Amino acid sequence: MASAPHIALDSDASGAVDGRHIRALTFQSVRMEYLRRVIGELNLAPSAGRALVVGSGRGLLARGLAGLGFEVVAADPSPAATALARNADDGRGITYLAAPAEHLDLPESSFDLVYCADTLEITERPDAALAEAARVLRPGGAFVYDTVNRTLVSRLIYLGAFQTFPGTRIMPRGRYAAQRLRRPAELAEALDRAGLSAKDVSAFKPRDARDLVRATRGRRRGTVTDGQLPELVGMVIEPDGSPVVTYLGYGIRRA
Repeated sequence: MASAPHIALDSDASGAVDGRHIRALTFQSVRMEYLRRVIGELNLAPSAGRALVVGSGRGLLARGLAGLGFEVVAADPSPAATALARNADDGRGITYLAAPAEHLDLPESSFDLVYCADTLEITERPDAALAEAARVLRPGGAFVYDTVNRTLVSRLIYLGAFQTFPGTRIMPRGRYAAQRLRRPAELAEALDRAGLSAKDVSAFKPRDARDLVRATRGRRRGTVTDGQLPELVGMVIEPDGSPVVTYLGYGIRRA
């Protein structure tokens, strides 16, 4: 009988299954697609702008933003993830910072865009994380995020399949909890309290849920590599869809 894989976040050890990195890889295409849309709608000029990624992990999204022309700071609470991001850096001039979302220790009004990834569904203090993001944004700057809705289906996937059920588990137990998953209306209210005006919510999901299950099981067995996951899962944005599990959105910092 094959042994169970070693589940370890922010680890590049041989044989480790890092669900956090798996998630970043499979979300990257929709994150970048959504960012390009927001940048176009707001007429932002990346070549003259500064962007911050909160919850940057191994730096994949930060490198994507740098590729668009932004000067980028990548912040993550995990020193291990920050070290992996630095090691993967390809000379784009990104600044890496090990810091929690709630205490960034960055200057006020110093960014044109803040992307909050792998954070809002994790933190017990969303209001503090949002207030800190708003603080470092300039007035009129864009706050972009993706997160997990609180529905029966999302609980089955995030609390069940991803961190409990044998065969599909890729996260340590306790990574997600029902009370940390937030509905779009709840998050819009939290954005407003932070001085951010919510402008959009867009659902996104795998093109076929069966592909997600097959890819997850294959990654656990070692028959699928991290690099193969994005194409196998095939995340797609549904701008007019009602988010059943995951959704993206953005808001603008009020003056």
